[in-house]
Amino acid sequence: WHTAVLAGEFTASDATSQTTLQDYLDREADLFDELNKKVYQGVPQTDELIYSRYRGGGSQDPTSLEQNWNRTFELVPQQIKGGVLLLHGLTDSPYSLRRIGEMFHARGFYVLGLRLPGHGTIPGALTRVRWQDWVAASQLGARHVRKQIGAQQPFVIAGYSNGGGLAVKYALDALVDPNLPVPDRLLLFSPEIGIAPVADIADSHKLLSFLPYFKQFKWLSIEPEYDPFKYNSFPKNAAQEAWAVTAELHRQIKEAHDDRRFQDFPDVLTFLSWSDSTVKTSATVQRLYDKLENEGSELVIFDVNRGDQLSPFIPALNASPLLRLAASTDLPYRLTVITNIASDSQQVEEKIRASRSGLIESRPLPMAWPRSFYSLAHVAIPFAPDDPVYGTGDSQSGPYHGLPLGALQPRGETHLLTVPLGQLMRLRHNPFFAYMEQRIVEDIDKAP
Repeated sequence: WHTAVLAGEFTASDATSQTTLQDYLDREADLFDELNKKVYQGVPQTDELIYSRYRGGGSQDPTSLEQNWNRTFELVPQQIKGGVLLLHGLTDSPYSLRRIGEMFHARGFYVLGLRLPGHGTIPGALTRVRWQDWVAASQLGARHVRKQIGAQQPFVIAGYSNGGGLAVKYALDALVDPNLPVPDRLLLFSPEIGIAPVADIADSHKLLSFLPYFKQFKWLSIEPEYDPFKYNSFPKNAAQEAWAVTAELHRQIKEAHDDRRFQDFPDVLTFLSWSDSTVKTSATVQRLYDKLENEGSELVIFDVNRGDQLSPFIPALNASPLLRLAASTDLPYRLTVITNIASDSQQVEEKIRASRSGLIESRPLPMAWPRSFYSLAHVAIPFAPDDPVYGTGDSQSGPYHGLPLGALQPRGETHLLTVPLGQLMRLRHNPFFAYMEQRIVEDIDKAP
Protein backbone atom coordinates (compact mmCIF):
# COMPACT_ATOMS: atom_id res chain seq x y z
CA TRP A 1 0.00 0.00 0.00
CA HIS A 2 3.04 2.28 -0.08
CA THR A 3 4.48 1.14 -3.41
CA ALA A 4 1.49 -0.03 -5.48
CA VAL A 5 0.56 2.22 -8.39
CA LEU A 6 -3.15 2.77 -9.06
CA ALA A 7 -3.43 3.96 -12.64
CA GLY A 8 -7.15 4.73 -12.57
CA GLU A 9 -7.11 7.82 -10.34
CA PHE A 10 -8.77 11.02 -11.60
CA THR A 11 -6.39 13.87 -12.47
CA ALA A 12 -6.84 17.46 -13.58
CA SER A 13 -5.97 16.44 -17.14
CA ASP A 14 -9.10 14.23 -17.18
CA ALA A 15 -11.42 17.15 -16.41
CA THR A 16 -13.34 19.09 -19.04
CA SER A 17 -16.38 21.33 -18.82
CA GLN A 18 -18.39 18.29 -19.95
CA THR A 19 -17.09 15.87 -17.28
CA THR A 20 -19.97 14.80 -15.04
CA LEU A 21 -20.18 13.35 -11.56
CA GLN A 22 -21.26 10.06 -13.14
CA ASP A 23 -18.01 10.05 -15.14
CA TYR A 24 -16.15 10.61 -11.88
CA LEU A 25 -18.06 7.83 -10.09
CA ASP A 26 -17.49 5.38 -12.95
CA ARG A 27 -13.77 6.09 -12.79
CA GLU A 28 -13.85 5.75 -9.00
CA ALA A 29 -15.55 2.34 -9.27
CA ASP A 30 -12.79 1.14 -11.61
CA LEU A 31 -10.19 2.57 -9.23
CA PHE A 32 -11.52 0.58 -6.28
CA ASP A 33 -11.62 -2.58 -8.40
CA GLU A 34 -7.96 -1.94 -9.18
CA LEU A 35 -7.29 -1.39 -5.46
CA ASN A 36 -8.83 -4.76 -4.64
CA LYS A 37 -6.76 -6.59 -7.23
CA LYS A 38 -3.43 -4.88 -6.57
CA VAL A 39 -3.59 -4.53 -2.78
CA TYR A 40 -6.35 -6.39 -0.92
CA GLN A 41 -5.87 -9.70 -2.72
CA GLY A 42 -2.15 -9.64 -1.92
CA VAL A 43 -2.37 -9.03 1.84
CA PRO A 44 -1.66 -12.22 3.85
CA GLN A 45 -4.05 -13.28 6.61
CA THR A 46 -1.41 -13.12 9.37
CA ASP A 47 -1.72 -12.13 13.02
CA GLU A 48 0.64 -9.19 12.46
CA LEU A 49 -1.89 -7.68 10.05
CA ILE A 50 -5.04 -8.51 12.01
CA TYR A 51 -5.85 -4.80 12.38
CA SER A 52 -4.76 -3.73 8.91
CA ARG A 53 -7.41 -1.89 6.90
CA TYR A 54 -6.15 -3.85 3.88
CA ARG A 55 -6.79 -7.29 5.38
CA GLY A 56 -9.94 -8.38 3.58
CA GLY A 57 -12.80 -9.20 5.95
CA GLY A 58 -10.91 -7.91 8.98
CA SER A 59 -12.35 -5.63 11.65
CA GLN A 60 -10.71 -2.56 10.09
CA ASP A 61 -11.57 -3.40 6.47
CA PRO A 62 -13.81 -0.55 5.18
CA THR A 63 -14.83 -2.56 2.12
CA SER A 64 -16.66 -5.05 4.35
CA LEU A 65 -19.06 -2.37 5.62
CA GLU A 66 -22.51 -1.82 4.15
CA GLN A 67 -21.18 1.47 2.79
CA ASN A 68 -17.50 2.15 2.20
CA TRP A 69 -17.15 5.75 3.41
CA ASN A 70 -13.83 6.07 1.62
CA ARG A 71 -15.84 6.57 -1.56
CA THR A 72 -17.89 9.50 -2.82
CA PHE A 73 -21.41 9.47 -1.39
CA GLU A 74 -24.68 11.26 -2.04
CA LEU A 75 -27.60 11.92 0.32
CA VAL A 76 -30.77 12.89 -1.54
CA PRO A 77 -33.82 14.23 0.35
CA GLN A 78 -37.37 13.79 -0.90
CA GLN A 79 -37.73 17.54 -1.38
CA ILE A 80 -34.53 19.46 -2.12
CA LYS A 81 -34.22 22.78 -0.27
CA GLY A 82 -30.54 23.39 -0.96
CA GLY A 83 -27.25 21.66 -1.58
CA VAL A 84 -23.90 21.17 0.13
CA LEU A 85 -20.55 19.98 -1.20
CA LEU A 86 -18.33 18.30 1.43
CA LEU A 87 -14.54 18.48 0.98
CA HIS A 88 -12.52 16.32 3.38
CA GLY A 89 -8.96 16.82 4.61
CA LEU A 90 -5.52 15.57 3.63
CA THR A 91 -5.02 11.79 4.22
CA ASP A 92 -8.73 11.66 5.15
CA SER A 93 -11.80 10.37 3.34
CA PRO A 94 -15.43 11.46 2.88
CA TYR A 95 -16.17 9.80 6.24
CA SER A 96 -14.71 12.79 8.09
CA LEU A 97 -17.69 15.01 7.14
CA ARG A 98 -20.33 12.26 7.11
CA ARG A 99 -22.03 13.56 10.28
CA ILE A 100 -22.05 17.11 8.92
CA GLY A 101 -23.67 15.87 5.72
CA GLU A 102 -26.35 14.07 7.70
CA MET A 103 -27.26 17.35 9.43
CA PHE A 104 -27.81 19.03 6.08
CA HIS A 105 -29.69 16.04 4.65
CA ALA A 106 -32.09 16.01 7.62
CA ARG A 107 -33.02 19.58 6.70
CA GLY A 108 -33.69 18.93 3.05
CA PHE A 109 -30.28 19.56 1.52
CA TYR A 110 -28.82 17.46 -1.28
CA VAL A 111 -25.41 16.29 -0.02
CA LEU A 112 -22.35 15.37 -2.08
CA GLY A 113 -19.47 13.96 -0.02
CA LEU A 114 -16.70 14.00 -2.61
CA ARG A 115 -13.65 11.74 -2.41
CA LEU A 116 -10.70 13.89 -3.43
CA PRO A 117 -8.04 12.32 -5.70
CA GLY A 118 -5.34 10.34 -3.90
CA HIS A 119 -7.57 9.56 -0.92
CA GLY A 120 -9.54 6.59 0.35
CA THR A 121 -7.30 4.03 -1.36
CA ILE A 122 -3.62 3.72 -0.37
CA PRO A 123 -1.11 6.18 1.11
CA GLY A 124 1.09 5.65 -1.94
CA ALA A 125 -1.53 7.46 -4.04
CA LEU A 126 -0.49 10.69 -2.32
CA THR A 127 3.05 10.36 -3.67
CA ARG A 128 1.71 11.15 -7.15
CA VAL A 129 -1.24 13.50 -6.58
CA ARG A 130 -1.09 17.19 -7.51
CA TRP A 131 -3.08 20.01 -5.92
CA GLN A 132 -4.59 20.81 -9.31
CA ASP A 133 -6.27 17.38 -9.18
CA TRP A 134 -8.08 18.39 -5.98
CA VAL A 135 -9.14 21.70 -7.49
CA ALA A 136 -10.49 20.04 -10.65
CA ALA A 137 -12.50 17.53 -8.60
CA SER A 138 -13.87 20.30 -6.35
CA GLN A 139 -15.04 22.29 -9.36
CA LEU A 140 -16.70 19.22 -10.86
CA GLY A 141 -18.49 18.57 -7.56
CA ALA A 142 -19.66 22.17 -7.20
CA ARG A 143 -21.11 22.26 -10.69
CA HIS A 144 -22.95 19.01 -9.99
CA VAL A 145 -24.46 20.26 -6.72
CA ARG A 146 -25.69 23.45 -8.34
CA LYS A 147 -27.21 21.44 -11.20
CA GLN A 148 -29.00 19.17 -8.72
CA ILE A 149 -30.56 21.98 -6.69
CA GLY A 150 -31.30 24.56 -9.37
CA ALA A 151 -30.29 28.19 -9.60
CA GLN A 152 -32.34 29.57 -6.69
CA GLN A 153 -31.66 27.14 -3.82
CA PRO A 154 -28.87 27.90 -1.30
CA PHE A 155 -25.51 26.32 -2.12
CA VAL A 156 -23.01 25.64 0.68
CA ILE A 157 -19.46 24.29 0.57
CA ALA A 158 -18.23 22.64 3.78
CA GLY A 159 -14.51 21.96 4.06
CA TYR A 160 -12.33 20.32 6.70
CA SER A 161 -8.58 20.98 6.97
CA ASN A 162 -7.12 20.85 3.44
CA GLY A 163 -10.71 20.69 2.20
CA GLY A 164 -11.31 23.98 4.00
CA GLY A 165 -8.48 25.59 2.08
CA LEU A 166 -9.87 24.14 -1.15
CA ALA A 167 -13.33 25.54 -0.29
CA VAL A 168 -11.89 29.04 0.13
CA LYS A 169 -9.89 28.69 -3.07
CA TYR A 170 -12.97 27.54 -4.95
CA ALA A 171 -14.96 30.56 -3.71
CA LEU A 172 -12.17 32.89 -4.87
CA ASP A 173 -12.01 31.16 -8.25
CA ALA A 174 -15.79 31.40 -8.66
CA LEU A 175 -15.70 35.18 -8.21
CA VAL A 176 -13.70 35.53 -11.45
CA ASP A 177 -14.84 32.46 -13.43
CA PRO A 178 -18.42 32.71 -14.74
CA ASN A 179 -18.45 28.95 -15.38
CA LEU A 180 -18.24 28.20 -11.65
CA PRO A 181 -21.34 28.56 -9.43
CA VAL A 182 -20.67 30.93 -6.53
CA PRO A 183 -21.49 29.38 -3.13
CA ASP A 184 -23.84 31.24 -0.82
CA ARG A 185 -22.01 30.13 2.32
CA LEU A 186 -18.77 28.46 3.42
CA LEU A 187 -18.64 26.18 6.47
CA LEU A 188 -15.08 25.43 7.58
CA PHE A 189 -13.56 23.09 10.17
CA SER A 190 -9.89 23.52 11.13
CA PRO A 191 -9.27 25.08 7.68
CA GLU A 192 -5.83 24.81 6.15
CA ILE A 193 -5.17 28.45 5.28
CA GLY A 194 -1.58 28.19 6.49
CA ILE A 195 0.60 25.24 7.54
CA ALA A 196 3.94 24.58 9.17
CA PRO A 197 7.09 25.45 7.16
CA VAL A 198 8.16 21.76 7.01
CA ALA A 199 5.86 21.34 4.01
CA ASP A 200 7.72 24.12 2.22
CA ILE A 201 10.92 22.07 2.11
CA ALA A 202 9.28 18.67 1.62
CA ASP A 203 9.75 18.99 -2.14
CA SER A 204 13.45 18.17 -1.67
CA HIS A 205 12.60 14.44 -1.66
CA LYS A 206 12.20 14.55 -5.44
CA LEU A 207 15.96 15.00 -5.86
CA LEU A 208 16.77 11.47 -4.65
CA SER A 209 13.63 9.39 -4.17
CA PHE A 210 13.56 8.10 -7.74
CA LEU A 211 16.58 5.94 -6.80
CA PRO A 212 15.63 2.54 -5.26
CA TYR A 213 17.92 3.03 -2.24
CA PHE A 214 16.17 6.30 -1.41
CA LYS A 215 12.56 5.18 -1.88
CA GLN A 216 11.82 5.70 1.81
CA PHE A 217 13.01 9.29 1.43
CA LYS A 218 9.60 9.99 -0.14
CA TRP A 219 7.94 9.63 3.25
CA LEU A 220 7.72 11.81 6.33
CA SER A 221 6.37 8.75 8.16
CA ILE A 222 5.45 5.15 7.40
CA GLU A 223 3.08 3.68 9.96
CA PRO A 224 0.76 0.65 10.31
CA GLU A 225 -2.49 1.32 8.43
CA TYR A 226 -5.16 0.37 10.98
CA ASP A 227 -7.47 3.38 10.53
CA PRO A 228 -10.25 2.42 8.09
CA PHE A 229 -10.89 6.00 6.93
CA LYS A 230 -7.59 7.85 7.23
CA TYR A 231 -4.01 7.15 6.20
CA ASN A 232 -1.46 6.97 9.02
CA SER A 233 1.55 7.09 6.69
CA PHE A 234 2.39 10.50 5.24
CA PRO A 235 4.38 11.11 2.04
CA LYS A 236 6.40 14.28 1.56
CA ASN A 237 4.63 14.98 -1.70
CA ALA A 238 1.33 15.35 0.19
CA ALA A 239 2.91 17.99 2.43
CA GLN A 240 4.35 19.80 -0.58
CA GLU A 241 1.02 19.84 -2.44
CA ALA A 242 -0.86 21.03 0.66
CA TRP A 243 1.66 23.84 1.07
CA ALA A 244 1.23 24.71 -2.61
CA VAL A 245 -2.51 25.12 -2.03
CA THR A 246 -1.88 27.57 0.81
CA ALA A 247 0.70 29.49 -1.24
CA GLU A 248 -1.80 29.86 -4.08
CA LEU A 249 -4.48 30.82 -1.56
CA HIS A 250 -2.32 33.58 -0.12
CA ARG A 251 -1.70 34.98 -3.60
CA GLN A 252 -5.40 34.89 -4.48
CA ILE A 253 -6.52 36.38 -1.16
CA LYS A 254 -4.13 39.32 -1.58
CA GLU A 255 -5.27 39.86 -5.15
CA ALA A 256 -8.95 39.68 -4.19
CA HIS A 257 -8.40 42.07 -1.29
CA ASP A 258 -6.53 44.56 -3.48
CA ASP A 259 -9.33 44.41 -6.08
CA ARG A 260 -12.10 44.71 -3.43
CA ARG A 261 -13.60 41.37 -4.50
CA PHE A 262 -14.26 40.38 -0.88
CA GLN A 263 -17.38 42.54 -1.10
CA ASP A 264 -18.86 39.63 -3.09
CA PHE A 265 -17.23 36.82 -1.10
CA PRO A 266 -19.70 34.44 0.63
CA ASP A 267 -20.17 34.61 4.38
CA VAL A 268 -18.05 32.12 6.31
CA LEU A 269 -18.70 30.15 9.51
CA THR A 270 -15.55 28.52 10.88
CA PHE A 271 -14.92 26.21 13.85
CA LEU A 272 -11.34 25.62 14.97
CA SER A 273 -9.22 24.74 17.97
CA TRP A 274 -6.82 27.47 19.04
CA SER A 275 -4.37 24.64 19.78
CA ASP A 276 -3.63 22.95 16.45
CA SER A 277 -0.39 21.20 15.48
CA THR A 278 -1.43 20.67 11.84
CA VAL A 279 -2.46 24.11 10.58
CA LYS A 280 -1.72 27.68 11.62
CA THR A 281 -4.82 29.05 13.30
CA SER A 282 -3.29 32.52 13.09
CA ALA A 283 -3.37 32.22 9.28
CA THR A 284 -7.14 31.68 9.35
CA VAL A 285 -7.48 34.91 11.32
CA GLN A 286 -4.90 37.09 9.58
CA ARG A 287 -4.96 35.74 6.03
CA LEU A 288 -8.71 35.23 5.66
CA TYR A 289 -10.94 36.70 8.36
CA ASP A 290 -9.17 40.04 8.61
CA LYS A 291 -9.83 40.51 4.87
CA LEU A 292 -13.60 39.93 5.04
CA GLU A 293 -15.85 42.92 4.40
CA ASN A 294 -19.53 41.99 4.71
CA GLU A 295 -19.69 41.43 8.49
CA GLY A 296 -21.90 38.35 8.06
CA SER A 297 -19.17 35.85 8.95
CA GLU A 298 -18.31 34.24 12.27
CA LEU A 299 -15.21 32.63 13.73
CA VAL A 300 -15.78 30.13 16.56
CA ILE A 301 -12.62 29.25 18.50
CA PHE A 302 -12.33 26.49 21.08
CA ASP A 303 -9.81 27.65 23.67
CA VAL A 304 -7.53 25.31 25.62
CA ASN A 305 -8.78 24.04 28.97
CA ARG A 306 -7.64 26.79 31.32
CA GLY A 307 -9.04 24.99 34.37
CA ASP A 308 -7.22 21.67 33.94
CA GLN A 309 -4.53 20.47 36.32
CA LEU A 310 -2.22 20.16 33.31
CA SER A 311 -2.59 23.84 32.39
CA PRO A 312 0.68 24.80 34.17
CA PHE A 313 2.45 22.65 31.58
CA ILE A 314 1.04 24.74 28.71
CA PRO A 315 3.68 27.41 27.93
CA ALA A 316 2.77 31.11 28.03
CA LEU A 317 -0.90 30.30 28.61
CA ASN A 318 -1.79 33.80 29.79
CA ALA A 319 0.07 35.42 26.88
CA SER A 320 -2.01 33.60 24.30
CA PRO A 321 -2.60 35.55 21.05
CA LEU A 322 -6.22 34.50 21.50
CA LEU A 323 -6.51 36.91 24.43
CA ARG A 324 -5.23 39.75 22.25
CA LEU A 325 -7.65 38.77 19.49
CA ALA A 326 -10.58 38.76 21.90
CA ALA A 327 -9.61 42.28 23.01
CA SER A 328 -9.89 43.68 19.47
CA THR A 329 -12.78 46.06 18.84
CA ASP A 330 -12.67 46.44 15.06
CA LEU A 331 -13.09 42.87 13.85
CA PRO A 332 -15.08 42.66 10.57
CA TYR A 333 -16.77 39.47 11.78
CA ARG A 334 -18.44 37.98 14.84
CA LEU A 335 -15.97 36.26 17.18
CA THR A 336 -17.08 33.51 19.57
CA VAL A 337 -14.65 31.90 22.01
CA ILE A 338 -15.54 28.75 23.96
CA THR A 339 -13.55 28.91 27.18
CA ASN A 340 -13.66 28.09 30.90
CA ILE A 341 -16.08 30.06 33.07
CA ALA A 342 -13.26 30.41 35.62
CA SER A 343 -9.71 29.17 36.08
CA ASP A 344 -10.89 26.72 38.75
CA SER A 345 -13.85 25.37 36.75
CA GLN A 346 -14.25 22.80 33.99
CA GLN A 347 -17.56 24.38 32.93
CA VAL A 348 -17.41 26.42 29.74
CA GLU A 349 -19.11 29.49 28.36
CA GLU A 350 -19.21 31.30 25.06
CA LYS A 351 -17.78 34.80 24.88
CA ILE A 352 -19.23 36.68 21.93
CA ARG A 353 -17.99 39.87 20.35
CA ALA A 354 -20.23 41.13 17.56
CA SER A 355 -18.70 42.56 14.40
CA ARG A 356 -17.13 46.01 14.93
CA SER A 357 -18.21 45.92 18.58
CA GLY A 358 -16.30 46.67 21.74
CA LEU A 359 -18.71 44.71 23.92
CA ILE A 360 -18.27 41.08 24.97
CA GLU A 361 -21.35 39.05 25.84
CA SER A 362 -20.87 35.95 28.01
CA ARG A 363 -23.28 33.04 28.12
CA PRO A 364 -22.76 29.86 30.19
CA LEU A 365 -23.10 26.60 28.27
CA PRO A 366 -24.51 23.34 29.70
CA MET A 367 -21.25 21.47 29.09
CA ALA A 368 -17.80 21.01 30.56
CA TRP A 369 -14.36 19.73 29.71
CA PRO A 370 -14.10 15.96 30.26
CA ARG A 371 -11.54 14.77 32.78
CA SER A 372 -7.90 14.98 31.56
CA PHE A 373 -8.78 16.85 28.35
CA TYR A 374 -6.40 19.82 28.18
CA SER A 375 -7.34 20.98 24.65
CA LEU A 376 -9.07 19.98 21.46
CA ALA A 377 -7.04 18.87 18.43
CA HIS A 378 -7.05 19.47 14.70
CA VAL A 379 -8.40 16.00 13.96
CA ALA A 380 -11.12 16.17 16.63
CA ILE A 381 -13.26 19.08 15.46
CA PRO A 382 -15.78 17.40 13.06
CA PHE A 383 -16.31 14.18 15.03
CA ALA A 384 -18.98 13.62 17.68
CA PRO A 385 -18.34 11.74 20.95
CA ASP A 386 -20.71 8.99 19.75
CA ASP A 387 -18.83 8.50 16.48
CA PRO A 388 -18.35 4.71 16.17
CA VAL A 389 -14.74 5.04 14.98
CA TYR A 390 -13.30 8.14 16.67
CA GLY A 391 -15.67 8.63 19.61
CA THR A 392 -15.57 7.59 23.25
CA GLY A 393 -16.19 3.92 22.49
CA ASP A 394 -19.61 3.92 24.14
CA SER A 395 -21.57 4.02 20.89
CA GLN A 396 -22.69 0.97 18.95
CA SER A 397 -24.31 3.03 16.20
CA GLY A 398 -23.76 1.96 12.62
CA PRO A 399 -22.30 -1.21 11.21
CA TYR A 400 -18.70 -0.52 12.33
CA HIS A 401 -17.51 -2.87 15.07
CA GLY A 402 -13.75 -2.47 14.72
CA LEU A 403 -11.27 -0.81 17.06
CA PRO A 404 -12.74 2.27 18.79
CA LEU A 405 -9.77 4.42 17.79
CA GLY A 406 -10.92 7.47 19.72
CA ALA A 407 -11.16 5.53 22.98
CA LEU A 408 -7.76 3.79 23.04
CA GLN A 409 -5.78 4.74 26.16
CA PRO A 410 -2.57 2.71 26.09
CA ARG A 411 -0.31 2.65 29.15
CA GLY A 412 3.12 1.05 29.26
CA GLU A 413 6.72 1.52 28.18
CA THR A 414 7.40 4.15 25.52
CA HIS A 415 9.36 2.14 22.96
CA LEU A 416 7.27 -1.04 22.78
CA LEU A 417 4.45 -0.22 20.36
CA THR A 418 4.91 0.02 16.60
CA VAL A 419 2.44 2.93 16.60
CA PRO A 420 3.65 6.34 17.87
CA LEU A 421 2.17 7.11 21.29
CA GLY A 422 1.39 10.64 20.17
CA GLN A 423 -0.84 9.22 17.47
CA LEU A 424 -2.84 7.22 20.02
CA MET A 425 -2.99 10.04 22.59
CA ARG A 426 -4.24 12.70 20.18
CA LEU A 427 -7.88 13.59 20.78
CA ARG A 428 -10.07 12.26 17.96
CA HIS A 429 -13.52 13.64 18.84
CA ASN A 430 -15.00 16.95 19.89
CA PRO A 431 -16.62 16.96 23.37
CA PHE A 432 -18.42 20.18 22.36
CA PHE A 433 -19.83 18.74 19.16
CA ALA A 434 -23.41 19.24 20.39
CA TYR A 435 -22.77 22.98 20.62
CA MET A 436 -21.26 23.02 17.15
CA GLU A 437 -24.18 21.00 15.78
CA GLN A 438 -26.67 23.45 17.25
CA ARG A 439 -24.85 26.39 15.68
CA ILE A 440 -24.71 24.67 12.27
CA VAL A 441 -28.40 23.77 12.38
CA GLU A 442 -29.25 27.39 13.23
CA ASP A 443 -27.14 28.48 10.28
CA ILE A 444 -28.87 26.03 7.93
CA ASP A 445 -32.30 27.13 9.09
CA LYS A 446 -31.42 30.77 8.35
CA ALA A 447 -30.71 29.91 4.70
CA PRO A 448 -33.16 31.64 2.33
